[in-house]
Amino acid sequence: MIDVQLIAKTVAWWGFGLGLIFGFFANKTNFCTMGAVSDVVNMGDWGRMRAWMLAMAVAIIGTNVLAYSGAIDLGKTIYTGPNVPWLAHVVGGLCFGVGMTLASGCANKTLVRVGGGNLKSVVVFIYLGFAAFVTLRGILGAFRVGVLQAPAVTLHLSGSQTLPALLHGALGLDLRAAELAIALAAAGLLLAFVVFNREFWSARENLLAGLVVGAVIIAGWYVTGRLGLAEDPDSLEVVVFGTNSKLAESMSFVAPTAYTLEYWQYWTDASTVITFGIATVFGVGIGSFLYALATKSFRWEHFSSAQDMFRHIIGGTLMGFGGVTAMGCTIGQGITGVSTLSIGSILATVSIIIGAAATMKFEYWRMMREA
Repeated sequence: MIDVQLIAKTVAWWGFGLGLIFGFFANKTNFCTMGAVSDVVNMGDWGRMRAWMLAMAVAIIGTNVLAYSGAIDLGKTIYTGPNVPWLAHVVGGLCFGVGMTLASGCANKTLVRVGGGNLKSVVVFIYLGFAAFVTLRGILGAFRVGVLQAPAVTLHLSGSQTLPALLHGALGLDLRAAELAIALAAAGLLLAFVVFNREFWSARENLLAGLVVGAVIIAGWYVTGRLGLAEDPDSLEVVVFGTNSKLAESMSFVAPTAYTLEYWQYWTDASTVITFGIATVFGVGIGSFLYALATKSFRWEHFSSAQDMFRHIIGGTLMGFGGVTAMGCTIGQGITGVSTLSIGSILATVSIIIGAAATMKFEYWRMMREA
């Protein structure tokens, strides 16, 4: 008989290990999507943006190779269903982009900074998690479902919102072959933009960041979508054990932050267990902490003023609301979701970038006006 509890624990431990790797190398390489957008908008420097795009390309190739080989089923994820709640993706993405700019970093960067001793990020973590929780299950959940997710486009013919599902007929390929072909084409375009740049090769940290983050995303898909897959002894349905969604997951840090706070609140409740997502939250923070200790870079940081604190609180709140509404963050949608070639993920990612870039432009304009 299959021991589903053992499977769930195995998935969670793998999540913790992958989180450790992610946090360690994100701290080491200064991997940060908000920083990448800021570099482009404010300085015209595409180095860290190319690292993010490299991570996307690596994740797209690896994820779709796993799907093509039958190791995982991308149909069993939150990203690939036939419904595209476009308004939720746009509004949520814009809110997240604004929030991560105000909070000085996205969700994964918040965890990395917590591990490095940044007390400002501890406050952001709490507000992000609380806002995410009330958007998932609380008072904002009704608004999210009833208003923002209601105007959805349903793709009846393809049954999936991925680019291969929509285009495989026109290409004359079966779905599995189209998934691999389009994945290689999309990743090839990203890689061409990344590698045909001399400056990128001189910044080895960006190369390392892209390769490691992309590989961690692929490993996360395999752990949940392959190792976590088993028949439920109660319903006799094949489901994924060890994840909050009961579906295949990889790295994403907004909803898991909410689940982490819930786990702490109901610590004595035996029915509350550590899942893959919760384990990655712990892993990223501890991995970053280990790097900070090893390099003696750990230091306490605090708010410089009440205005600085208020700014970060608003940013964390917007990230929590926006990340849940858009169904992911710069990692959860920007790399994990995009690796499935989901239209919704692409839309959410573009909205996040627009929200962040617009906020940076506005902040610069306001600063110049005051000066």
